[in-house]
Order: sequence, then C-alpha cells, then structure tokens
Amino acid sequence: MLLTKPHPSLVLPSVSLPNPNRNAGHTTPFATSYRPRRLRVSASFSLAPARKAAALNRVDVLSEALPFIQRFKGKTVVVKYGGAAMKSPELQASVIRDLVLLSCVGLRLVLVHGGGPEINSELERAGVKPQFRNGLRVTDAPIMEIVETVLAGKVNKHLVSLVCLTGATAVGLCGKDARLLTARPSLDTAEIGFVGEVARVDPSVLHPIIASGYIPVIATVAADETGQAYNINADTAAGEIAAAIGAEKLLLVTDVSGILADRDDPGTLVKEIDIAGVRRMVAEGKVGGGMIPKVECCVRALAQGVRTASIIDGRVPHSLLLEILTDEGTGTMITG
Repeated sequence: MLLTKPHPSLVLPSVSLPNPNRNAGHTTPFATSYRPRRLRVSASFSLAPARKAAALNRVDVLSEALPFIQRFKGKTVVVKYGGAAMKSPELQASVIRDLVLLSCVGLRLVLVHGGGPEINSELERAGVKPQFRNGLRVTDAPIMEIVETVLAGKVNKHLVSLVCLTGATAVGLCGKDARLLTARPSLDTAEIGFVGEVARVDPSVLHPIIASGYIPVIATVAADETGQAYNINADTAAGEIAAAIGAEKLLLVTDVSGILADRDDPGTLVKEIDIAGVRRMVAEGKVGGGMIPKVECCVRALAQGVRTASIIDGRVPHSLLLEILTDEGTGTMITG
C-alpha cells in the first residue's frame, strides 16, 4: 500500500461552517480549520497503465535473470575492455554501468583495459603514424613513453573514476604495481620494439581487492626483470590474469562481431566453438589480423583452467549483460 497526496478532485473548496468554539454568527473557513486526511490507495490506483506495464516488465526481466545470477554469483570474471566501445561516451557509460550492475549481484570482476584509439590520437598529435605487425603495435622507446602515459595514466584513471561515479569502488593498477605482471621481450623485438609477452603473473595484490568487493582496473604496461617498460597486448594480459586467479570466465569486449566463418561476411558469426575448431580456423586462414591475439589468449586461458572465454561485440548496447545474464550473447564463446 502507498501513501499518496489526496487526489485534487477530492479536496473540498473553502466554505464557511459554524465554529462551536465561538459565539453564534461567527464562522471559520473550512480550508484553514480542516486538514484533509491522507488517503491510502493501492499501487494499481496510483500508477498509470503504461508505468505499471513498464514496472512489471522490469521485474519480469530481473526474475528471469535469477538462474544466471545464481550461476555466476561469487565467481570471478575477467573483462577485457577496448576497441570502439571505448571511443563512444554513450557505449562507455553503458559498459561501465553494466559492469557495476554485475558487481552488485555478486560477480567478482576484474577489468583489464586497452586504449588503442587514445594512443593513436596522442601519437597523431606528436606527428607519429601508428604501425602494426600481426595485430601488435610497433613500439619504439618514444612511443613506449606515450603508451605508458596514456594507458596507466589518462585511460586507467578515467575508467576508475567512471566506475566509482556509477556506484562501485575501483582500484587502478598497471602491470608494474606489486609486480602484477612481469614482462619479457617478444620474439619479434626487432620488428615491433618494446612489445612484451607475459613472463609471469603474481596475482597476490588482486586477491584482497577482489575479496573486498572492489573492482581492479588494470592497464597492461609491465616491466621486465631489469625495469624496462613494455607494452603488453591487453587481450594477452587479460587471458594470463584470468588463468592466474582461476577465473570462471574471460570476456573480451571489442569492436568486432566475434569469429566469422567468412571474414568478409558479418552474417557468418560463429556462436560457439571449441579449441580444436579455433585452431583449425587459424590454420585455414579464416582468423587473422587483430583477431589472432584474441583467440590465442582465449585458448591459453582455457588450457590453464578458465571455464569459458567469449569475444563479444562492445558496439552492441548491454553486450556484457546479454553474455552473462542470457543464453543469447553478442559474439563467439570458446570452450575447452
């Protein structure tokens, strides 16, 4: 039952009535001597039909999500966030809001982020043209300095601020912090410069943060044993972190639909595939470019105990919720 203000049609106009406390002939205005009682009315009376329908639809959706919430409650999910979903302020707000919602219903979340568009913008301002080899950014010493400034500084703190403003508590980190990630030079150092691989993950700094209900937000800049900084591919780092903390699921939120049977036809999305199928598609040349490090990191994470990995389309509103709280995701799920 709701307490509401009296309906305007139920408030009587001001009239003069005899006042028993005064001499005969004197009157008291009704509006000043009588205060109408509040009426108890039902929700069905107070809500317009459209609002009532919207409210019922909302609770129906929540009720239907219950089995999915129960499946993932208390489980750790690593989300790698990058691509076009980071460029659009509207999509960025949507992703962060969905992340916070999932945290509120009991998921333990770790956010690993890239920042390619922001790095490209900064390089262009410096008059440097970005270059890539096999989906990895060519990174010399001056570019490495820009990468670290943009990723560990600007992008990381912006995302931390957004999470906190949306109602959760985030802690910003990079791979250098507490030796979370130790890097080693890539085998292709001569071609791509200071782009490193993950030599080791020490997740000890993450455990108390996650256990406290906070969301670690991780920029993938790391150092090797000598202190030299390296740019680590964010997909690769997310997969290694997911394996190191025993995550239930790895989610790569990006700006592609997922794995396509025909790379030129978005209508050929592969909804689910196992490791053997992925390796076959790579061998056949159906997976290439920036998708290669994505599928490779998924395969490595699955091989190290992560239960499932998905590459989802961050351009679709609420893609995170669709992947976790429904059977209809927006991309490709890879299983062991």
